[in-house]
Amino acid sequence: MAFPNDQSPDYLLIDFHVHTIHSPDSLTTPEKLLAACRRKGIDRVIVTDHNTIRGALEAKALDPERVIVGEEILTREGEILAAFVKEEIPAGLSPEETIACLKAQNAFISISHPFDLRRKGHWRIESLLKILPQIDAIETFNARCTLPRFNRQAQDFAQQHNLRGTYGSDAHAAFEIGRGALYLPPFKDAESLRTALQHAISAPLRLSSPLVYLVSRYAVWCKKQKT
Repeated sequence: MAFPNDQSPDYLLIDFHVHTIHSPDSLTTPEKLLAACRRKGIDRVIVTDHNTIRGALEAKALDPERVIVGEEILTREGEILAAFVKEEIPAGLSPEETIACLKAQNAFISISHPFDLRRKGHWRIESLLKILPQIDAIETFNARCTLPRFNRQAQDFAQQHNLRGTYGSDAHAAFEIGRGALYLPPFKDAESLRTALQHAISAPLRLSSPLVYLVSRYAVWCKKQKT
């Protein structure tokens, strides 16, 4: 994917939110994920399986430079999207407990699809306001938000509260990868990622069809057949 303007050519194309077969609703192996990233020119990918870092670790072992270990964690109030995770965080904690565990690892802390009412991981504004001082960003574009207003609400909220935004495909299948991504200057850890986000440039964005949820349901069905 070509860089969109005359900015520095060392910018990296980042997808902040993808899943592998280690999420209950995905059949994408780490190998297929990485092949899609190479094909689509994704320089860095944050692997954020549901409540596990197992897929991220497997992918990183295959391509250490491209893969960042992340996790999408279901708290009692909504989902948190983390990057540079060193130790897996279990589901079911309070947001404050989850954030404390992530801060102890110096992880990057974002909030996934905060206002998508069709997801069980969406947030009530009151709950989100309580943790704002403790997070680094919110996801302001998620390609699986089937109603554009969910992303617009996240964008408006981020602007109102002076928060950085992350973009992610939320890919559960390899063909979805890259539909939400940002160009960033190089970074190597959570701290430099926070700085890099100040200079983010949007890549071309594309909402996924609602039919992608059939892919996820099929993945869940397939896994149930094996149990």
